[in-house]
Amino acid sequence: MAFKRLITLLLGAGMGLLVAVASASAEPYRIVGFGDSLMAGYQLGAGESFPEKLEAALKAKGHDVVIANAGVSGDTTSGGLSRLDWSVPDGTDLVILELGANDMLRGVSPSVTEKNLVTMIESLQARDIGILLAGMVAAPSMGQDYADAFNAIFPRLAQTYDLDLYPFFLDGVATERGLLLEDGMHPNAEGVDRMVERFVPTMETVLGEVASQ
Repeated sequence: MAFKRLITLLLGAGMGLLVAVASASAEPYRIVGFGDSLMAGYQLGAGESFPEKLEAALKAKGHDVVIANAGVSGDTTSGGLSRLDWSVPDGTDLVILELGANDMLRGVSPSVTEKNLVTMIESLQARDIGILLAGMVAAPSMGQDYADAFNAIFPRLAQTYDLDLYPFFLDGVATERGLLLEDGMHPNAEGVDRMVERFVPTMETVLGEVASQ
């Protein structure tokens, strides 16, 4: 009888270990959308922001993800850098880094924007947090010289730090009036749908890379 009890205890312990391992492996992939008003969901209703709609789209495709919205309207790369540590909690697997549009609109030197992004990237990588870099393109009104310097930032950083890059966060939306709010700058709910639709393939590539590691 004592032997049977021992076997029962060992089997129970083994099953407990298997359950613990299964529970650990079943944890969702934790993502933080870290950016400005384009990420925050400026003037949009509940459930209409980019992180919320991206999470829903990925879940519909069978991906177990949770995406936190750490977007702050009006944020520059300097503002993002100042709040990075407390906006991206420990346990985060990936940050969608989307900042730079407000730097461009305010005419901040591209060298300053790049320096701030570099500091954020290196800080996240030091914490073993993955990064998907969401790029921005300078408005034509900024002039060609500024545009050349600004537009080169994102592909250069992606290459230097071996990051996945989505070249232009507003791709398919920026010139479509029907997909923008009245200010002509921010996406409306339909615009966010378009952004998510175009972003999902890149996101699935990133998730596939994680699964293969």
